[in-house]
Amino acid sequence: MDFTLRDSTDEDLAELGRMAGALVRLHHSLDPARFLWREGIEQGYGSWLVRTAKSEDSILVVAETRADKRVIGYAWATIEEHDWMALLEAHAALQDIWVDQDARRHGVARALLEAVIERARAKGSPRVVLHTAAKNESAQRFFEAMGFRPTMIEMTRNLTDSSR
Repeated sequence: MDFTLRDSTDEDLAELGRMAGALVRLHHSLDPARFLWREGIEQGYGSWLVRTAKSEDSILVVAETRADKRVIGYAWATIEEHDWMALLEAHAALQDIWVDQDARRHGVARALLEAVIERARAKGSPRVVLHTAAKNESAQRFFEAMGFRPTMIEMTRNLTDSSR
């Protein structure tokens, strides 16, 4: 698949919303008691991402096909200062990465992640930190192949019902 990367623009709102909604649905399907779901997630998340991307502390890269300029993936990270609660020095936080199903296994995710890492490095970030769903083993394998290592485990206990 022939694709290119670029920084996002306001015109990407609908496609970013579509993909972010798919990412939210995926996480919710893995653990509905942990991951949120809201009606209208596509419009809300898309417009929020486009607004957020305008911040100097945000990195939002999209992948699109060369032939028809169809957006097929995105990666979003934020530049963070030290965080006492997470015991983290300054870092870039990879917030989202998504590649459409029909574009997977063509190097799109790798290219998006490398672009985020390079932009984070250019902004002076000494590391990139991310979270991945415990049940998303394919994502964990991908991130490990890209040089990430496990460092924390999030655990959840619901207090409003008997499910854990």
